[in-house]
Amino acid sequence: MAIGGILLMKAIIATSNRVKIEGAQKALNHYYDNIEVKGINVSSEVSEQPINEEIYIGVKNRINNLKKYCKQNNIETDLYLAIESGITNQLGEWQVLSIAIIENNLGISSVSTSASFPVPEKYINKIIENGVGSVMKEVFGNNTNQSGIELLTKGVFNRIDLIEETFIMGLVKIIHGNKWN
Repeated sequence: MAIGGILLMKAIIATSNRVKIEGAQKALNHYYDNIEVKGINVSSEVSEQPINEEIYIGVKNRINNLKKYCKQNNIETDLYLAIESGITNQLGEWQVLSIAIIENNLGISSVSTSASFPVPEKYINKIIENGVGSVMKEVFGNNTNQSGIELLTKGVFNRIDLIEETFIMGLVKIIHGNKWN
């Protein structure tokens, strides 16, 4: 779509979460001058607190459901994005990890992960039952506006930063196209 002679790229992310949309927008702004990110909420078809392979299954379902939704509603876009967070012990200890998928309209698909952070074993059952956010509130108190990652890093890193980084890593394959494939 051209606005005033300038090509406007469109990206659609499989969420209505403002923080995830903002993180994706920040990542895309590093590589594209005129890109608009729109969020559309679609199902991951996994549990509220994905564990291990459910994280990847959830993000894959989100990207597929987003593409299906766009096709059914005649929504055109240049990029499809999805991200799913969960807990995993596949690295030898429990970690919180996000997985992102970015696909362009040419069929190139890229999968990336966030930096992960450790979770003490003593909180795993509570996280599985109630989610990471509720356990963070219990541990750090409910009287803060900071995200969990801000609390853990003492303000060095926030959730938007983490999402931005995850999508930047996924964009490596997209921005280099055939050079990287």
